[in-house]
Amino acid sequence: MELDVRNGDKRVIPLNRHPDFSEELGYQVISELGRNREGGRITYLANILNSNQQVVIKEFCFARAGADLSGVKAYQREIEILRQLNHPCIPRYIDSFEMPGAFYLVQEYKNAPSLGLKRSFHPEEIKQIALSILEILVYLQKQVSPIIHRDIKPENILVDEKLNVYLVDFGLARIQGAKVALSSFIAGTPGFMPPEEQFGHSLTEASDLYSLGATLICLLTNTRSVEIGKLIDDNYRLNFQQLVPQINPRFWWWLMKMVERNRKRRYANAAVALKALGRIEVVGSSTRIENFISTIKPKKRTTLLGLATVVTLAAVAGTLISYQLGNTVGQLSEARECQSFDLNASCQENTRH
Repeated sequence: MELDVRNGDKRVIPLNRHPDFSEELGYQVISELGRNREGGRITYLANILNSNQQVVIKEFCFARAGADLSGVKAYQREIEILRQLNHPCIPRYIDSFEMPGAFYLVQEYKNAPSLGLKRSFHPEEIKQIALSILEILVYLQKQVSPIIHRDIKPENILVDEKLNVYLVDFGLARIQGAKVALSSFIAGTPGFMPPEEQFGHSLTEASDLYSLGATLICLLTNTRSVEIGKLIDDNYRLNFQQLVPQINPRFWWWLMKMVERNRKRRYANAAVALKALGRIEVVGSSTRIENFISTIKPKKRTTLLGLATVVTLAAVAGTLISYQLGNTVGQLSEARECQSFDLNASCQENTRH
């Protein structure tokens, strides 16, 4: 007997329920990490015999009631995607095999709990998590055929005590621009799914940014994934500013741009979002104008910021023009003085400079 402690659940599970891969494949199952009964998915922690390496074995039992063809496709898609990837923050693909009634995927094990567990982070730590995930997304988007994860949420992000971050579960991932069956369009998690996914529009490199933004907002507000609906207002926008008044308005603007419902108003891709975030302080004082602008609705805020930019440029231009006019008038005045008093050549020479 043993304790199953996934997600804080302490239930006794008989050891004989674990599959035995030791003789044929060399994997010895240690414990069960997670289970999706409806989808027929179980995740195990295992040892590779005669080594110190631990692995994760993901089982998809297509013979189990409730499992369907979409699960088989997700399994095959995840293997296809993982075989292409080589990034230290994405657990690497090791092996896959099939047994009667089930498929199995073997991946590198990372000793880090998911953000789906109840944990608290300082805003600066949340920024570090954001930077790490954005770097992973930059890698995915720079592939010859860019990859869209499609299911970024707290449960699919692992973070250890040293803030090392890992992105997992590529079962819904797909190549950007690849044709997808209509039934698989709406396949993300409610609350984290970008609006274009919900309405069957094409996904872009900005699509995963929405999901990441929603995830970061959950972390900032200590909101569980299943309760994200509490942060969505009557206009279907994530509204959280009152819950975290201490964050810098610039960071708040950055987050709101990440979760813009119109994908064309988000950052174009992870690289652009990463560059923008790197210069922002998460916690700190703000100017009065920043506090004022942060209370304005997004569309009006954009207009106001545009007007402020125009006014600033006009002011700078006006200063330059005034300087040039003043300088010219001064030179003409000096020249007239030279002529009036019939001074020597050195005076007229000075008016030329």
